[in-house]
Amino acid sequence: MPLPIQLIFNADDFGFTRDVNEGIIEAHRNGVLTATTLMANGNAFDHAVACARETPTLDVGVHLVMAQGESVAASGRAMPSTLRELAAALMRGEIAVYEEAVAQIRRIVAAGIQPSHIDTHKHTHLFPPILDAVARVSIEFGIPWVRRPFDFGVSRGAGIAKQIVAAGMTIMRPRFARVLADLRTTDHFAGFQITGTMDTAAMIETLERIPPGLTEFMCHPGVCGPELMGAATRLKQSRAVELAALTSPDVRRAIERRGIELTNYLSLR
Repeated sequence: MPLPIQLIFNADDFGFTRDVNEGIIEAHRNGVLTATTLMANGNAFDHAVACARETPTLDVGVHLVMAQGESVAASGRAMPSTLRELAAALMRGEIAVYEEAVAQIRRIVAAGIQPSHIDTHKHTHLFPPILDAVARVSIEFGIPWVRRPFDFGVSRGAGIAKQIVAAGMTIMRPRFARVLADLRTTDHFAGFQITGTMDTAAMIETLERIPPGLTEFMCHPGVCGPELMGAATRLKQSRAVELAALTSPDVRRAIERRGIELTNYLSLR
């Protein structure tokens, strides 16, 4: 009997700004989004928690932040602003990765949310010290699912640079499998190569190629309000385009045509 095609649409950056939060809630209530991950150090953290309480069908996990914003473990201390700065700080031993991860998860749990899954902002758990910390806190806090951020195949329309980065990331596959052996990951992952360019056509093209098994489709919906437009992120107008795709009837029809089952981590627990 063939494996079913199961799909989790997961939105990163819940708590980043209120504009992003509103886009995520809209994509869930009126679209195909099934899960999201929450930034404990996000400027709109409290607003996100309130939105989550009003939307109990939305599966909420942890979006662990090791680059960008302020530390939760050491209030007032800035986190590295780029991946290059993060790599240098890790090499110098300037970041207490495990302690920061614990502080961020504790803040989310204290807000009344029991996370079902965890991933990292900018995929920083590709750095071995962060992956090790993620595995440790996932077990300690009973968070069974961890993102394995390796796109399946090549996304049509993805830039050459993104394709090269995605291919290079796969070098970490064996270590991910070893470190996360006691945790759960999806069979497949999608969305990295088309982040920032994910319109309705690109989303449907990806849906047409999703293999049997369980896939996480990463996305970044949002509303282009003043908070988002003033925030330190390259993903601004593209978030509104992704929101339109996630709520598009054409995307819903593509899901139905392939017999894809929408699910979330909490349902699979």
